[in-house]
Amino acid sequence: MSRIGKQEIKLPNGVNITFANNTVTVKGAKGELKQFINSDKIQIELDKDIVRVKRTSDEKKVRALHGLYQRLVRNMTIGVSEGFKKVLVINGTGYRANLVNPTTLNLLLGYSHPISFTLPAGIKCSVEGNVKIQLESHDKQLLGQVAANIRSLRKPEPYKGKGIRYENEVIRRKAGKTGV
Repeated sequence: MSRIGKQEIKLPNGVNITFANNTVTVKGAKGELKQFINSDKIQIELDKDIVRVKRTSDEKKVRALHGLYQRLVRNMTIGVSEGFKKVLVINGTGYRANLVNPTTLNLLLGYSHPISFTLPAGIKCSVEGNVKIQLESHDKQLLGQVAANIRSLRKPEPYKGKGIRYENEVIRRKAGKTGV
């Protein structure tokens, strides 16, 4: 049995979960999330405050889906109760960010023009000191994708470390040219 898949999910207070028509719906204080689940291979058992993810067969593909769906449901319950947060740090001379309005992030990243990044619904953003971007959301998948899209605008380069990186990301630095 999958080590991750067999773990039970304890529902926090204020979180409601329903499973109908192959869709898991999780509602909480931060919002509502839905996830399609292939009910031919995976079953969801709901108790009062415990959720169990079970598989119907022992095929290799089904075993892989078992752990995946358990983690998806777990992330949904954490997201609607606590939320998720990612922090991006901008490094470089003249590189900065500011929030024009709650849905538009304006970035100066060394190009000849500023970049206007539109944030999707469900993402909250704040900028500290023009160099630290904090993204918050109840949807972990959406948050990770938005953070990756912002980072891809100017990835950190290995010589001086200029660019956008995650807060705890370590950039492997290369030695520059040496003079003779």
